[in-house]
Amino acid sequence: MQRRLAALLPDVRRRNTKVGSLVMKRFIAVCAVFALAAVAATSASATELKIFGSRVTKMLVDDIGPQFEKATGNKLVVVTDVTANMKRRIETGEAFDLAVLVNFQTDEMIKAGKLVADTRTDLMKAGLGVAVKRGAPLPDIATVEAFKRTLLAAKSIAYLKEGGSTRHVNLVLVQLGLTEALAAKTVKPDTEKVSELVASGDVELGIIVIPNILSVAGAQLVGPFPDDIQGYTVFTAEVSANTPNQQAARDLIAFLKSPVGAQSIKTKGMVGG
Repeated sequence: MQRRLAALLPDVRRRNTKVGSLVMKRFIAVCAVFALAAVAATSASATELKIFGSRVTKMLVDDIGPQFEKATGNKLVVVTDVTANMKRRIETGEAFDLAVLVNFQTDEMIKAGKLVADTRTDLMKAGLGVAVKRGAPLPDIATVEAFKRTLLAAKSIAYLKEGGSTRHVNLVLVQLGLTEALAAKTVKPDTEKVSELVASGDVELGIIVIPNILSVAGAQLVGPFPDDIQGYTVFTAEVSANTPNQQAARDLIAFLKSPVGAQSIKTKGMVGG
């Protein structure tokens, strides 16, 4: 009898796993219905919402935005750029409805009266990773010392000139004593094309947030930074202080923070904020 029970256990576990997965999918679907119903109830009329954000924001909105558009009639338009450029565009008075910036940039913009303080919402965070051209050998970055050796051995490296993660990358290079050693072979693009430079073979190693790497077919994620030097970029949403569409923008933030948004964020290689 005990042997028969033992033989049945793997099958039972598989069935329980399948049931649990099905329940979770149904739960998320139900949450989506209620979230969208609540949003639709507060949307008085359809409008176009202009969203300032980096690539990770567009990835999220492209995935689940159509559900929001269908429920509310609102059209979502994502304008992408590195967050430093987005901050400058806000400072110069360019019109927008919702911004998704890096958390410390958001705080500055709130103090400057450009964003509505009570709409500040941490949406998601992304860790740093290393990319190579798809099909290339994967270097060792499992430990801090291995990571350091890999950077020193690389023929060329790229990371953003002013990205949300640049501050942390620079700190890591200083910590490891690599700033001067890597300077001559480092490319710092001012647009979000690090992964594209790797995919094309123009640079050997790319350093950028993991979802950015996953979004480019020709780039391969080697892995995340070692835990001891990992840093997370927190992407924070907030409504423009000057938008006439404030309620619709607030509704969009609520939808992005719903279980539907959380599931999408996870599939894009990030975690909830």
